[in-house]
Amino acid sequence: MAVLNKIRQRSLFLILIIALALFSFVLADLFKNSDALTSKSQNIVATINGKDISREEFLQKVEGLQRQLGPNATNTQVMNRVWDQEVRQAVMETQFEELGISVEQDQMRDLLRTALATSPEFLNEAGLFDENKLNEYIANLKETSAPGYESWIGYEKQLAFNGLNQNYFNMVKAGLTGTLSEGELEHKLEGNKVDIKYVQVAYASIPDSVVQVSKSDISSYINDNKKQYEVEASRDIRFVEFKEQASVEDENAIKEELETYVKGQLVDERGRKDTIVAFSKVKNNEEYINSIASSDIKFNDRFVFKSSLPTEFAEDIYALNEGEVFGPYKHDGFFKVSKVTAVKQIPDSVKVRHILIPFIGAQSATPEVTQTEAEAKTLADSLLTVLKRSRSKFPEFVKQFSSDQGSIAKEGRYDWHPYNTMVPEFNDFEFDGKTGDLGVVKTVFGFHIIEIEGQKEKKKAVQVGTIARKIEPSEATSDKVFRDASSFEINAGEGDFETVAAENKFNIRPVNGIKVLDESIPGVGNQRPIVRWAFQDETSVGDIKRFNVPGGYVIAQLVAQHEAGLMSVEDATAKVLPVIRKEKKAEMIRSRVSASTLDDLAAAESTSVRTATGINMKNPTISGAGREPLVVGAAFGLDEGETSSLIDGEKGVYMIQVTKVTPAVELDNYQAAANRVEQQKSNVVNSKLYNALKESAEIEDNRAKTQIQ
Repeated sequence: MAVLNKIRQRSLFLILIIALALFSFVLADLFKNSDALTSKSQNIVATINGKDISREEFLQKVEGLQRQLGPNATNTQVMNRVWDQEVRQAVMETQFEELGISVEQDQMRDLLRTALATSPEFLNEAGLFDENKLNEYIANLKETSAPGYESWIGYEKQLAFNGLNQNYFNMVKAGLTGTLSEGELEHKLEGNKVDIKYVQVAYASIPDSVVQVSKSDISSYINDNKKQYEVEASRDIRFVEFKEQASVEDENAIKEELETYVKGQLVDERGRKDTIVAFSKVKNNEEYINSIASSDIKFNDRFVFKSSLPTEFAEDIYALNEGEVFGPYKHDGFFKVSKVTAVKQIPDSVKVRHILIPFIGAQSATPEVTQTEAEAKTLADSLLTVLKRSRSKFPEFVKQFSSDQGSIAKEGRYDWHPYNTMVPEFNDFEFDGKTGDLGVVKTVFGFHIIEIEGQKEKKKAVQVGTIARKIEPSEATSDKVFRDASSFEINAGEGDFETVAAENKFNIRPVNGIKVLDESIPGVGNQRPIVRWAFQDETSVGDIKRFNVPGGYVIAQLVAQHEAGLMSVEDATAKVLPVIRKEKKAEMIRSRVSASTLDDLAAAESTSVRTATGINMKNPTISGAGREPLVVGAAFGLDEGETSSLIDGEKGVYMIQVTKVTPAVELDNYQAAANRVEQQKSNVVNSKLYNALKESAEIEDNRAKTQIQ
């Protein structure tokens, strides 16, 4: 009790102690993660012109777009696309707000009317957009599907943004007219011409080896042109890849197994031989291929022409008689044994017309479809009965009943098309039947009333059954690759990465200039884990790590860390060296030239005087020298007969003499040229306006810090 009383008496003191301990814990974590003190919340992906984009909001949009694009789009590709969309929207919304422009209800209705003008569900009997149908659709969506209604709201917002975007661009274009003065200038830039004589002392006449460019020269150039040489943070790595690939022994084992199906004998794990029916003798090919042989490619009962068979083996397979076998052969990552299971004559192509009657649940059925499968079948059969008596009603029924929007305008017709173009049931009817056949066929899209209008030249088609084994490494091979990768990882960590690789004859592959949001590593594809590791604070130069990649392992080493800022002298050398070298060559040429005439300069430099005619400012190109804007500009500053001093051009140092000046023809009106100027300005708006706005926007990109990629 005495102890309890003391605790009660000192409760305030204990609370203070606990509070201080918690406070010190929080402070320690803050100092450990300095971003928490210096940056915005980890939940803010970006701030664009003062507008925050939250992590949750961003990832919701990524998830939605990923569903739309499907599995073929990588997560990073989707995120980058959402990022571009978010940046564009934020940048443009800043402009909309500053100008005070918005989309009001009337304009929104106009935008919807334009966007949905061809959607069947919003058209009346006359084929015109019906606003009442739209209102009914939205009201029904709001009542029955919260996610659907939310998606509709998103669609309207996007439509409104697109409308505002178009308004903004149109307003900018409206202010960019081509004046008559600009038209006159445009005409003169094209029409004013000069003829010249010139001497070019080419930079190539001085060997690069005699021009000394120091690191300080390159550094000074970088500092004088900072904007051109600003770079993001980057990392350099090198790696050795260990691929799990089937060995020669693995491939031979696969071929031996397939030979047993050809010959009709199997050997189990205990060495006992079990006799089975040879592939060529089998009657139930589907069961044999799928179940007995457990083929990695299942039986397909479709008939194919020679052109659809594996190119390098088409002749061999196509020449087989029914029941004959070819293989084993290697094709497309598999070893295969193929058998011609059936042969028949099939038209090369057919021409049909059809009426599609959908039902609830059918693929591509719109929300307006209310009939059940039984009702759709009854309707299709009824129409078929009428059409058998009067096929002239076919076009009328197409317009009235068919839901296949792609063929309605052509009276339901699909012109000449090859075998296997349509879904299986449709394909079987049109190719197995004969010209004039009319019938009802059910597919995933509904019930089709099909009439075969024509068939072209029948030729041999084969049904091919194939027993296939994917060429994969055996367990023993995979184990060896794992051991090799593990051994290299350990030895490289203890010794020198390059030396250990060389001793084992492993190929080292360097990858330089990796950016924080990159996803692809040349040679191994999409490997965000490697990029993330390279940029982690705890990863130091020289660190080594193993990564699982499709089909094997990568042992990577971080070689260099380059922070954001100006490009290093080493990295900039390849780009800067030719520029400085050209400047120094120009100085060397100038210092040795004392000639004041073209002939004297040509004699001194062992070259010749050349001529160029019809030069204009619009396209500053000199015949025999190429594009030389400074030299052409200088030519238009000279009088006829006047000789220039030395001019530093793109490909050499020049001296020129103007031999003839031809002014542009005077026009009574320059409106046509002014119109061209206006069109040029308009084109620039389309291609460069957004990029200019984006460049001037304040964009804080926290994607790497928030670790969403």
